[in-house]
Amino acid sequence: MATGEAVRLESVRKDYGRVTALDGVSLSFPRGGFTAVMGPSGSGKSTFLHCAAGLDRPTSGSVRLDGQELGNLSETQLTKLRRDKVGFVFQAFNLLPALTVEQNVVLPLRLAGRRADRRRVADLLGHVGLSDRRKHLPGQLSGGQQQRVAIARALVSRPAVLFADEPTGALDTRTAGEILGLLAESVRDGLTVVMVTHDPVAASYADRVVFLADGRVAGELLQPTATAVAERMTHLGAWADRMPVGGF
Repeated sequence: MATGEAVRLESVRKDYGRVTALDGVSLSFPRGGFTAVMGPSGSGKSTFLHCAAGLDRPTSGSVRLDGQELGNLSETQLTKLRRDKVGFVFQAFNLLPALTVEQNVVLPLRLAGRRADRRRVADLLGHVGLSDRRKHLPGQLSGGQQQRVAIARALVSRPAVLFADEPTGALDTRTAGEILGLLAESVRDGLTVVMVTHDPVAASYADRVVFLADGRVAGELLQPTATAVAERMTHLGAWADRMPVGGF
């Protein structure tokens, strides 16, 4: 496993008017680690993901991604860093329907003005089990296959971190397990994955689960099982109910 930190948040606060979405969050994510982020609805999970990935700027505090302090970057520099260092996988696959599997995968490189390495693309399609589907359109694929395309697209630029937001939320249980296994396999190859999820089974594929409640860190669990995560979430919901009103 690689050493060092891929992402670090220090005292990150994010306010939307009078609503505090994140309230002094300090977390680090090791290189080559698979971390799930969980919490009750409205706990700040999506805001955390957006701040950690450089999609949104915190009101205060600092975020370092692959050694770079995001607060020091201009919007242009931030866009380049996201393009070069960050991969994204969402619940919605966000594939372009008129492009083939292969064309969707190489799209980030084309948009960046970079030439696609055909061997790299072929290896990626093999890695996600779609070598025989590279000329298919998204409409000819199952939901699980479309998510595999989205993962290959996220990996094509060799990102430092892959951020996943409910990546299996639209998939059936068996297909979700295949996708999570694919993410875990990518971590063994050295990728860093930070995944927001509400599903204890999905979280059990991670090395570590971080819990948020009312915009604050509410603990973590190492080598999680689905049962342990579900139990912690049950207690967390009760704990969050006792927190002061005003979280997000």
